[in-house]
Amino acid sequence: MTGDSGEGIDLYSFAVRLRRMNTEFNRIAHEFANEHGLHVTDVQALVRIFDAPSPITPSRLREELNLTSGAVTACLDRLERAGHIRRVRDVHDRRVIHLHYLDAAKEFASAFFRPLGRGTDNALRRFSPDELRAAAAFLDAMNEELDLLRSTPRPP
Repeated sequence: MTGDSGEGIDLYSFAVRLRRMNTEFNRIAHEFANEHGLHVTDVQALVRIFDAPSPITPSRLREELNLTSGAVTACLDRLERAGHIRRVRDVHDRRVIHLHYLDAAKEFASAFFRPLGRGTDNALRRFSPDELRAAAAFLDAMNEELDLLRSTPRPP
């Protein structure tokens, strides 16, 4: 996929590529956070809320971000004050709260991340559908491994 006929495609070279991409994504997240008076954790929370297939609960968000209850509450307070999210009580169980990413905030984020979207689209166009399926399969497998790492206790 790099045009080098498969040379340099080993664990180390993948790790370098993934770290480089992660570092750049982190830089962009910091920029977004700074421009909007948020913490980077707030941006991570927004991404989780946005990517969730259905409205997520604060406790689920706490688990996914590995934060304390107090930290999640402070994060959600900032996001709500900034107009990014809304907390909605469940109609069947008023104790349950669902987090909704507001449409106006989606437009705001979309405008900021549009250059990244264009860059992603440009990169996608360089590959065939089969290559993209292989890349997606790798990313899915990598995310599965990361989920396993998260759930596996670290030795003392």
